[in-house]
Amino acid sequence: MTRKQLSTSVCSYGALRRAMRGVGLLYDQALAPAGINAAQYNLLRLIEKLKAATQSELAAELVMNLSALGHTLKPLVRDGWVVLDKDPADGRRRLVTLTSDGCIKLREAQQLWRPTQKRFEDVLGGGETRRLLTLLDHLASTDFGDEFLK
Repeated sequence: MTRKQLSTSVCSYGALRRAMRGVGLLYDQALAPAGINAAQYNLLRLIEKLKAATQSELAAELVMNLSALGHTLKPLVRDGWVVLDKDPADGRRRLVTLTSDGCIKLREAQQLWRPTQKRFEDVLGGGETRRLLTLLDHLASTDFGDEFLK
């Protein structure tokens, strides 16, 4: 059975996971020439946006546990694109920042990401893409989680 022939899902979780894996593979393939995957790219962009964030802040923003974040950070640190330094205000915390090589790697990957994102929007449609992003942001929000757990 091809993906096109699958019937409409009745499990929201399964449908979200299947869609994420399918779209994730497309983005991973597009970013492969830069030597990173979509999760690493997303993390590099967030680190750049937040400047110097703690691991807990990054994990919360990504709706990810600290262990999974550490797994994603490890190759970025190994390759010299990210550093973990003690927070001068609180030595118990570690701040995550991009190195100059990390900034270069991010720019390289952005050159691959931009046409991929444009293609996604072209195939799905601009309005549908905006609606999807709004819905996904809502699903990742603490408001949704709080309401779900009531």
